[in-house]
Amino acid sequence: MSVWKKYGAAMLLLGLGVAFLAFGVGRGEAEVVLRKAANLCMECIGLG
Repeated sequence: MSVWKKYGAAMLLLGLGVAFLAFGVGRGEAEVVLRKAANLCMECIGLG
């Protein structure tokens, strides 16, 4: 049994996930998520 038959769907989904991750980082979404997480954390502990 070939590798593509056995793991083809998993490889395709992994590649798609990596592509979407790279697209989001390229658009600057990582900074937005980090800023929102920091604001939420500051609000939860009462510093913000």
